[in-house]
Amino acid sequence: MSNTLKRFLEYVKVDTESVSGSDTCPSSNKQLDLSKMLANELNAIGASNVELDDYGYVYAEIPATTTKKVPTIGFIAHVDTSPAVSGKDIKAQIIKNYNGKDIVLNKALDIVLSPEIFKDLLCYKGEDLVVTDGTTLLGADDKAGIAEIMSMAEYFISNKSILHGTIKIAFTPDEEIGKGADFFDINKFGADFAYTIDGGKIGELEYENFNAAGAELTVNGVSVHPGSSKGMMKNAILMAMEFQNMLPVFDNPMHTEEYEGFYHLDKIEGNVEKVICDYIIRDHDRNKFENKKALFIKISEFLNEKYGKNSFIINMEDNYYNMREMIEPHMEIIELVKTTMLNMGIEPIIKPIRGGTDGSKLSFMGLPCPNICAGGHNFHGKFEYISVHSMDKITELLINVVKNLEKQT
Repeated sequence: MSNTLKRFLEYVKVDTESVSGSDTCPSSNKQLDLSKMLANELNAIGASNVELDDYGYVYAEIPATTTKKVPTIGFIAHVDTSPAVSGKDIKAQIIKNYNGKDIVLNKALDIVLSPEIFKDLLCYKGEDLVVTDGTTLLGADDKAGIAEIMSMAEYFISNKSILHGTIKIAFTPDEEIGKGADFFDINKFGADFAYTIDGGKIGELEYENFNAAGAELTVNGVSVHPGSSKGMMKNAILMAMEFQNMLPVFDNPMHTEEYEGFYHLDKIEGNVEKVICDYIIRDHDRNKFENKKALFIKISEFLNEKYGKNSFIINMEDNYYNMREMIEPHMEIIELVKTTMLNMGIEPIIKPIRGGTDGSKLSFMGLPCPNICAGGHNFHGKFEYISVHSMDKITELLINVVKNLEKQT
């Protein structure tokens, strides 16, 4: 069993689910269980300047072995798992020499991972896969990234004759709830640039992501007994439906891909008197993003004219922006990974992230930080899986990126 796989199987045993709406950092204390484990492991393998801070961030360093003035490179992954599906009591299963057929994750519950639905499975025929037992997510997002970074770190610490510049490592909490960079100390980290190891399929290399906003729409109605409500009742449920129906029908996640943005009604609750709707608004293009937000507000203004002042109240906040504008002045860090992949026989898959990343906020904080594959598939659900070969290959990729940075300096 490879070191990366061994680490991964240990890390996924630790429940690190983050909690949306929490006002603490980390949002769940149990994330500290893994952060402490990682800090102890970094000390054990001989990393330098290991620190676990009060917010649950882990920082470490591998000192340079070269006399060249090499830019300081950083690698970052997050300890938390998504609150979308439970990450408690994960029971990972290893499928040896996958045969390309259905994988029964849980016979009792009749839960099957099938290539008829998840076609990428067929890319891994003949490889060993790590899967769930059908009752939890797996945690490859992003414990695979952590395992790959840790194995890379151990390699360089154990092979001090290999020339490289200073390497910085960080593990963050709360990425899954959009707060992974909130208390990240750029100066303490001390890298010139970094990569989050938090992507999917091997070969993925991403430096574009959505511009993102969140909008809470409050719809205020008037509740009157339905038997005597004519001319008086204002049904907030129906009013919220009317608002939704005025948004562009095809600007919806179900109908969009690649660079197409959307409005997404993520949560709705309430009654005749009051309804609260949580929306997310996304677009890669900044102008289209601003136009989407403007239309959202315009619809509320129109409906307030129809139903009365303050019938529709919007609380909107930008979450993050497309890191492309911060990465483009530093495209050499993209070329470094791209060239390394090609030299290893890995086909680079350069595409926009249809979501967010810690790297976006970090890039706008002054740390250029694109995203590299971690190897997993079907994140945030019970059908999540990862190839063992991919994890080992990505570990090798990180090692070669560091080596190549020294060589080309």
